[in-house]
Amino acid sequence: MENESSAVVNVDDNIRLVGTAHISRSSADLVKEQIANFEPDIVAVELDSDRLQALQNPQAFDEETLGSAIKAGKAPLLLFQSLLATQQRKMGLETGEKPGVDLLTAVEEAEENNLSLALIDRDVKITLRRVWSKMGFFQKIKVLNALLAPEEDEEIDVDAIAEDSDLISEMMDELRKMVPAAGEVLIDERDEYLASRIRNEASKGKVLAVMGAGHLKGVEEKLLNEPPSEERVEQLLSIPKKGVVKKLLPFSLPAVMIGVLAYLASQGDVEALKESTLTWLSINAAFAAFFVLIVGGHPLSILSAAIASPITSLNPTLAAGWFAGAAQLKFSAPRTKDLQEFLMMDKLRLLFTNRTGKVLMVTVMGNIGSSIGAWIAGPLILGSLF
Repeated sequence: MENESSAVVNVDDNIRLVGTAHISRSSADLVKEQIANFEPDIVAVELDSDRLQALQNPQAFDEETLGSAIKAGKAPLLLFQSLLATQQRKMGLETGEKPGVDLLTAVEEAEENNLSLALIDRDVKITLRRVWSKMGFFQKIKVLNALLAPEEDEEIDVDAIAEDSDLISEMMDELRKMVPAAGEVLIDERDEYLASRIRNEASKGKVLAVMGAGHLKGVEEKLLNEPPSEERVEQLLSIPKKGVVKKLLPFSLPAVMIGVLAYLASQGDVEALKESTLTWLSINAAFAAFFVLIVGGHPLSILSAAIASPITSLNPTLAAGWFAGAAQLKFSAPRTKDLQEFLMMDKLRLLFTNRTGKVLMVTVMGNIGSSIGAWIAGPLILGSLF
């Protein structure tokens, strides 16, 4: 096995890997050079169809897409995805390149040279759902805290990151140490999947695979050893199912509260019933409204959260944030400029000043406030009764 540089690895005569930085013009130039030198039949790129479409047409994000995310309960995932991309966009601005310039160059070169193009990354929606489901509550808090409140004193040498594949690998290892579940899904699992897809493409011809430098070492190891089996690939493409406890937990408090209110009604204890109902309504409404208020929600979004929360807290298939987010979308609809600005989000303040970001924040915070309100009101009611 012969390596031309730390960013280029010849796995065998049929497979060459090129590790890149997604915000580096020199990486894009390296991709062009390697396609010309290696003369592959197939250019394999660390993209899925959704990410390719987003790179080629960054304006393809509209109000309907945002509304669908809210209705489908995917606002937290969309927000999480945006936060993950923010640091990369910031570094891209510092280098003067948009994220993905290396991957787009590979796609364009394949088209210009009439080479087959293979999109070899796992569907980004599956990756996000797997990482979200595998992280525990405290790991989610840890990741969100790191994304929302990065260390201000930390200086990032963008040029070094763009040029040094080993440095990128070290950063990936740091992520794995900080949040093992996230590192496993975002790095290790994708290394397996990329290796499997590259091996499949290599059965059709000579492959040059372009990927983030942080995946280079892991993919090389998987290809030199035994790529994952078909059963393992199917597992990597599945969404982990919730256990019985996780499935039943959201229904536990509503079941108890409905039971308590039904018992009080059957006993004819009108005063206790009125007091319990008032406590449930007021605390649920107050917390949901407050959490929407603190992110600058529209007055009608605040009202929607307050009205919906006492009801949705008794029905786990609904969420107060959905109603608050829908109201925010209707009465403070994002303009085209907001949608485009959010897609290129490089500053976290856009979550609070950009109308698109605010819709997502209102939805997520409405849900959080409603949940907190329910878990405070429930024990208070039970404590007053027993």
